[in-house]
Amino acid sequence: MALSNYEKLLQIAKKRRSIRRFKPDPIPPGDVEKIIEVARHAMSGANAQPWEFVVVEKPETLAKIFELYRLHRKQVDVFNNTLIPELRHPVTGSLDAGQRIFQDAPVIIVVCGDPRTLLMTSLAAEVIGYERVTYHLAFGNVTTMIHLAATTLGLGTQWVSTTPIWEGELKSLLGIPEWFTVPHLVPVGYADYTPPPSYRRQVSEICHLEGYDPEKFRTDAQILDYIIDVRKRAKAAYYIPRHRKNT
Repeated sequence: MALSNYEKLLQIAKKRRSIRRFKPDPIPPGDVEKIIEVARHAMSGANAQPWEFVVVEKPETLAKIFELYRLHRKQVDVFNNTLIPELRHPVTGSLDAGQRIFQDAPVIIVVCGDPRTLLMTSLAAEVIGYERVTYHLAFGNVTTMIHLAATTLGLGTQWVSTTPIWEGELKSLLGIPEWFTVPHLVPVGYADYTPPPSYRRQVSEICHLEGYDPEKFRTDAQILDYIIDVRKRAKAAYYIPRHRKNT
């Protein structure tokens, strides 16, 4: 019996995983174009479509991007190490431990965009004070589409967010206009390991009918326990043996 469109979409959503180590194998010609063809149909406020994409495949440029990321991670790790171990992000210290993260990914799609596209639409007057929020929501949408499209092609992806410091360095490296933003990078390639199934809260936990169900409200202690549990699961999913060979 053929799967319905809904069942196909659900399978794709479940299969999509954040990959933390890639094979260096090149991806098939045309796959990046297929991914962007899907992504460009994402939603955006006033249909501003602020996104543009810089596709990086040259090994020397990929290496420079990863070096910028490595320096960024060292700064972020300083903050993460101030937290109790149970709350630290699972990639904290991973580069020092020999993890390659996306270092071997053969392609990086750099998601960038022009804020003027929103400010010059009719929506601008409706979101005064929230322009950047509405603008960045569009990039969440388009980046999600990139991940789902790549999954349908049997490719792995990672969601890499920037910070103001290394965003500027990326723009300088790639010749992106100064007033543009670069909210995300998406490394693309074949996964070098099989990630475990993803953990998601059940529909019954997050869905409320007609109004918020107070019995589902979580206390501060419950939220803390939940975050600790999520971190434990993530560490198990993100850890890949340092000397694991490509298979």
